[in-house]
Amino acid sequence: MRKLKLQVQMTVNGFIAGPNGAMDWITFNWDEALKQYVTELTEPVDCIVLGRNLAEGFIPHWASVAANPEHEEHLAGIKFSETPKVVFSHSLDQSKWDNTVVAQGGLVEEIKALKEQAGQDIIVYGGADFVSDLIKHNLIDEYHLFVNPAAVGAGLSIFGEVNGRLALKLVKAIPFDCGIVLLHYEPNQS
Repeated sequence: MRKLKLQVQMTVNGFIAGPNGAMDWITFNWDEALKQYVTELTEPVDCIVLGRNLAEGFIPHWASVAANPEHEEHLAGIKFSETPKVVFSHSLDQSKWDNTVVAQGGLVEEIKALKEQAGQDIIVYGGADFVSDLIKHNLIDEYHLFVNPAAVGAGLSIFGEVNGRLALKLVKAIPFDCGIVLLHYEPNQS
């Protein structure tokens, strides 16, 4: 069965965006070791799942990066543009993007069906409400939390909808020279 991996940037106090979606706290000057980690994380991915809100910016951004051979993230742009994507939306009936379909069923059923399909790993990037729903329904198999060296007073959390307690097992923690600390967790099934 395919794994659903979450890769997300967050503040040290657990927010993935400020109250109005601001992400001006994100560290962009990644060191080579962090870039290599992300490459290894995304290499076995052959499907990206997104909520519609994030898809509106994510898909066009990476398409423009892929179209510009001079861009320093050109290869990542190609990877993200060419990888099939599934967008979850209540308002879209069909996709307006290349290599992208709109999920037509319920979240749990659609994700379980994707996991049962032949293929490699699936990765999810967000947004906050979409990822919260995935977590609430125990659909995430790996959490790759990129904790940035910043805090905000309030914002959007992905763990606000957890019912009771979410038990996680630490797989690894890696501090990077740019100040980001990676926390890789998996659900603790015991």
